[in-house]
Parts: sequence; structure tokens; C-alpha cells
Amino acid sequence: MISVKTPRLELLPLDPTALQLWHQSGRAALEKHLHLKPNTWELELFYQQETQQALRDFWIPQTKRFPLQFCWYTSWEIILTSESCSIGGIGFAGLPNDHHQTEVGYCLDAKFRGNGYASEALEHLCAWAFQDQDLRSIRAETPQDNLGSQAVLKRNGFKKMGEKTLNISPAMDLFLWEKVR
Repeated sequence: MISVKTPRLELLPLDPTALQLWHQSGRAALEKHLHLKPNTWELELFYQQETQQALRDFWIPQTKRFPLQFCWYTSWEIILTSESCSIGGIGFAGLPNDHHQTEVGYCLDAKFRGNGYASEALEHLCAWAFQDQDLRSIRAETPQDNLGSQAVLKRNGFKKMGEKTLNISPAMDLFLWEKVR
């Protein structure tokens, strides 16, 4: 089984079976399947909705479409090894594109923020990704008011590249970030 181990975490990519279990039966069933202690994530509504949409519309169909490269199209559980529980998720938007880029996204249970876990997970998953010789840069987006996520990106060598507005209600302004190999 593929995983990335860090000093305090294990990053575990969810295969199509695990994703389908999560979608059909919920996080508690997924945690049981992965032999993890139960932990109900505390996430803002936007991130709850974004995670459910990604699960349904991206992770499940893309991991089925690309079974040999599923790690690039799935959510990786961020497991706090000392507690044997999942504290968040991280993942990419697919294999490097024609511009040799991919995008990373992550979310962390509010109960575990401020301890450097997101920075640690991002550092090690980026190192894993940059083993692919086709990958030259990783991009990310953060809401302009999410200072914690911006700090995580800065600590990992990402540079702010621009801004954009999501036309959702209410509109959300984002910063665009990039880390170059």
C-alpha cells in the first residue's frame, strides 16, 4: 500500500473502493475500514460542501478513470499517527498537465489547526509529487481571508502569483500561489 510517512503523520491515498465507501456510508465507515479511531471533522460549511462535491464529482470518477495513477486524483487522508485518527485531507488535481503543473488542495479539522500538521503534510506530499520528472510546479488557491492556509503555503515555498474571484454567493476572492521545483 502506498503512503507517505512524516515525523508525526501518515498520508494515505484513498483508492476507489475507500472513496465509494465514504460516499455511500460516510466518514465513520471509512475510518472503520482504515482501522482508524473515529474523529468527526470540524470544517467550515464551504469546506464541507467542497469536500463532498470533490468526492462525488472528481475523486470517485477520476480514480476509476485512472486506476494506475489514482494517487494523483484522490484525497489523501492526513492521519495523526500518535492518535491513529484522520485529521484532514490533502490531494492533487491530477497528473502534471501540458504546462508541467498540478494543483494541490487541503483541509484540516479545526480541532487540530495551529500545530503545523498542514505544513508538514504539504511539505511531504509536494516532495512525493516532485519525484515525477514531468512536474515543474504546483499551484494552490486560498481565500484571501484564510491567513492560516496562506502561512502554510509560504512556509512551504509557495509564492503568491495573483488573484481571482469565484462567482459564488457571496463572491469569494482568492489568492493564487505557485511552488516551482
